[in-house]
Amino acid sequence: MKQCWRWFGPDDLVSTDWMRQAGVEGVVSALHQYPAGEEWSREAIETRQSEIEHFADGTPSGLSWAVVESLPVSEAIKTQSGDWRTHVENWRKSLGKLADAGIHTICYNFMPVLDWTRTEFEYRLPHGGTAMRFDAIDFAAFDLYILRRPGAGAGLSRQTIREAEQRYAHWSEADREAMFNRLVCGLPGAAKGITADNFRDALASYRDISADRLRSNYVDFLEQVVPTAEALGMRLCCHPDDPPFPLLGLPRIMSTEADYDYILNAVDSPANGVTLCSGSLGARPDNDLPGMMRRLGSKVHFIHLRNVRREGDALGSSFYEAEHLDGDTDMRRLVVAVLDEEKRRKQEGREDWEMPFRPDHGQKILHDSGFDAQPGYPAIGRLRGLAELRGLIMGISGA
Repeated sequence: MKQCWRWFGPDDLVSTDWMRQAGVEGVVSALHQYPAGEEWSREAIETRQSEIEHFADGTPSGLSWAVVESLPVSEAIKTQSGDWRTHVENWRKSLGKLADAGIHTICYNFMPVLDWTRTEFEYRLPHGGTAMRFDAIDFAAFDLYILRRPGAGAGLSRQTIREAEQRYAHWSEADREAMFNRLVCGLPGAAKGITADNFRDALASYRDISADRLRSNYVDFLEQVVPTAEALGMRLCCHPDDPPFPLLGLPRIMSTEADYDYILNAVDSPANGVTLCSGSLGARPDNDLPGMMRRLGSKVHFIHLRNVRREGDALGSSFYEAEHLDGDTDMRRLVVAVLDEEKRRKQEGREDWEMPFRPDHGQKILHDSGFDAQPGYPAIGRLRGLAELRGLIMGISGA
């Protein structure tokens, strides 16, 4: 398993120097300066590679750009509106430039509007550190009383609505503004200056798009980009919905093993694959992560190892991001399944037998507190996660 680390570029406060000291072998990055739908330039790709390959003082780091996360899919592509065909062509051209640069693993997602959703970035834990959390009542209060989305109460119990109303009533104006900012943080491109009105407009663009329609649009997209990726020897791997259950009336189509089976069978190619995110998928009690790894293994091209602790058994319950070897996913069984898949691939002679993974997210501990890192990506919390996962891998493999 190739030990990787997500890096957001030169503005990321966690430097290449720190990554190397943490034992990182490969870097997961993207060109976040490009809006979704634009073609990436060869010069920008080469610049990012050089930034990764050098320490701050200009000496070689020994690191390389191993995985792109993400090459974003525009909302126009997802809804098949506006200039979506040009966006698909730009996506294909970007693949070609990445392949020319020697980068062959591309993570992306097909989540509508929001890339991820959390209501708290610093939920205090018993040990004194903090973690990201999704609170179902807070989210209902946001949807019902801050966003005031039409139909927000559909599917909610009277008890949930009552608790959400009480929660909202106790929030100050500053609390309400902070909640809004946290929940739109998952919008691609940082969503600077977004208001409740234009957020509602973004949601309204999906008013007439069912899950079946979105799934059909996704298959159309894959039919156009997968042949290009296969010809280039690339591996495309779709990240699951985060969290993997319906929110804000939006369709969800990548939340379960059945969802992945449908997409992998619809466009059957070695280039069409999976990003197995144990944290995202683990927020659903009906997702069996070790079993999914074994059954989908040949198409798993990239792995996020993260754990969550669910606070209820119902779909859509609250959860927080637990320590990497704690939580509701049996991380040992999952890693055993990954190592077994690597062994099988090596016996088959597959060039991609070693699977890239990264310690996804991390709790804020020690000097992470007060350190303004990207939400979910503190330095020491991820260092601890990577160290624990490295030890687990070595213990299982007998290295």
